[in-house]
Amino acid sequence: MTIFEELRADHDKQRKLIEQVLETHGASDERDRLFLNLKKELADHALAEERHFYVPLMQFDTTQEKARHSVAEHHELDELVDAVSSSDQDSPGWLAHAKNLAHKLLHHLEEEEKEVFTVAGKVLADDQKTSLGTDYRNEMEERKTA
Repeated sequence: MTIFEELRADHDKQRKLIEQVLETHGASDERDRLFLNLKKELADHALAEERHFYVPLMQFDTTQEKARHSVAEHHELDELVDAVSSSDQDSPGWLAHAKNLAHKLLHHLEEEEKEVFTVAGKVLADDQKTSLGTDYRNEMEERKTA
């Protein structure tokens, strides 16, 4: 699979997880479990995506700005995850932070898929798209077992 297919598969997983998180109510084992899964998924994905997608894109003038912007958005998402983590699950603030995280996350995923993937597809060679996809998936599998 190409890097685009691999990333899109994980983006779909993130969309489903944030939706499930927002459907939970109050402090519960389910809310805790789903949020921890989302938190790990986002952290692992950001690290692997930066290494196997954005670092290569920073080498091209036409994709460097979009790659840097997306990496900056990863840091914004980290801060939002921290805000959710540090809130009491029973408080209205927790849900407000979670909704803000969902909004920023969905915006980020859509922007990547519609804008970044389009320009990246023009600068990456076909064999590079496949090898980056393999490298990305291998790192994600390693992180799952770590």
